[in-house]
Amino acid sequence: MINVVRSLVFYAGYFLAMLVSGVFFLPIAPFLPLAGRYRLLNLYNHFLVVWFRVACGVRYDIQGRERIPEGPCVIQANHQCEWETVFLQVMKPPVCTVLKQELLRIPIFGWGLRLLRPISLDRSKPARALKQVLTQGVARLGTGLSVLIFPEGTRVDPGVRKRYNKSGSVVACRAGVPVLPVAHNAGERWPGRQWVKRPGVLRVRIGAPIETQGRTPDEVLAEVEAWIEGQLQEISEVPRPLIR
Repeated sequence: MINVVRSLVFYAGYFLAMLVSGVFFLPIAPFLPLAGRYRLLNLYNHFLVVWFRVACGVRYDIQGRERIPEGPCVIQANHQCEWETVFLQVMKPPVCTVLKQELLRIPIFGWGLRLLRPISLDRSKPARALKQVLTQGVARLGTGLSVLIFPEGTRVDPGVRKRYNKSGSVVACRAGVPVLPVAHNAGERWPGRQWVKRPGVLRVRIGAPIETQGRTPDEVLAEVEAWIEGQLQEISEVPRPLIR
């Protein structure tokens, strides 16, 4: 029962913060340069990271912040729920996120996303989406933005494993920037298919940048997947299966 109450309190703050952002931040953001938009709109993400901890009884164990490179990189992380999409925005801003285009249609939330120049994909056209990721991803990195790509392509529940996609590694190799691997167990605290949140320790591990110069995307992807899955074996409360 206490988790239900905590979750209700959390969502009250969640939607209130979204409303405040829509009323006070969104009208201003279009008139700011891109860097200014990130700083302003990221206030919402900063609030959610803190509010989730306070309202839902979650403790953060985040290791490896000192490994985050100063320049642009391709961030690759496992994808379990909404939390990591929020946290990774504040971990290394400014960051361009590869996402499904349906998210841009969500009132307020989607409007804010549009202003941050994401790479929005039509997943019903995979060939076109892949080309879009490669061309726009390299272009965004060239402007100094980092790029966030979830190699699993969609949310995957804890205890389930899906083959990784190499598009993020291809982008990193073409742009000559490192890949920053991130592993977490956020889906155990913020279940992707349930609204009731669970208290406990949310663990995040940030790896050393993986260099791409002179390497193939397959080599880079193999190292990214091995590192993330190895970390998940250590930090997950739900056992990790072998990939089929």
